[in-house]
Amino acid sequence: MFRIRFHGRGGQGVKTASRILGSAFFAEGFEVQDAPRYGAERRGAPISATVRAQRGPIHERGVIDRPDLVVAIDETLLTLPAAGVLAGVGPQTVLLLNSAREPELPEGQRPGRIVLLPDLGELPAHGSLPLVAAACAGAAARLTGVIPGEALRLAVAEELASLSEAVRATNLELALSAYHHLAECKGVVQESEAPAPGRLDPPHWVRLEPLDVRRAVATIFQGATSSRVPTGLWRTERPVIDLAQCKRCWWVCSTFCPDGVIGVGAGGAPEIDYEHCKGCLVCLAQCPSHAITALPEHEVAAAAEPGELRCAS
Repeated sequence: MFRIRFHGRGGQGVKTASRILGSAFFAEGFEVQDAPRYGAERRGAPISATVRAQRGPIHERGVIDRPDLVVAIDETLLTLPAAGVLAGVGPQTVLLLNSAREPELPEGQRPGRIVLLPDLGELPAHGSLPLVAAACAGAAARLTGVIPGEALRLAVAEELASLSEAVRATNLELALSAYHHLAECKGVVQESEAPAPGRLDPPHWVRLEPLDVRRAVATIFQGATSSRVPTGLWRTERPVIDLAQCKRCWWVCSTFCPDGVIGVGAGGAPEIDYEHCKGCLVCLAQCPSHAITALPEHEVAAAAEPGELRCAS
């Protein structure tokens, strides 16, 4: 059985990549499972998707804890333990990495082989996120060694059927380009036997103390996430408030914020807690005075002064 995990951030096409690969396996006569696994469903949040494929019934379910192939669409997730990109990797694992260089990985978390996604030139983008899902699916298909180009072509057409012809053509070109560039790596991912069942470790629980609600107040500014989890690291785009244009109607943006990270500062101006803002940009869409804009997080990080703390992705 092939056991494959895709890792990326919300908005990077993790689910699309897994479905393209799953459909390509299916077109070649395999039994297939492909399923996304979401954490908090927010743009920029770490998410993953799994694909199982074999020529026979699949009886496994749930998380893949010993992957044969791990596809990292966003290399920054390698340093984020909560994303679990390197969980369960071993000598049998191939890591397909969307990066120009091999990373330095700690002992015990090194795969058997690292393959870099080939340089496909300047990629088209949606917002500030390059469209690499189809390319990653094409590369993964080549690494398995059992999916012909025609099956990949059919899978892209099927999974992107609802999109425009131009978008389908662009994604097909990216998928086939990655597929052909990695011809020398054909078959480096091998099917593996089912691992013997083992003991599962209990989850690590974070205790949240109850709020002090002894008296009623008009508005409670309390984040809907744990203060111990810096979810600002998930963000790919940063909402920025233009205080000169802001009308101080803080109850609008703060009420619509799904995680309660917009508070009120001096003079009634709204303030964003960037430690926990996930970059969903709901506030931008709801601001009646259009005082909130979005900046790509990598540009904000590049403009930061040396030593200045930034929650950059």
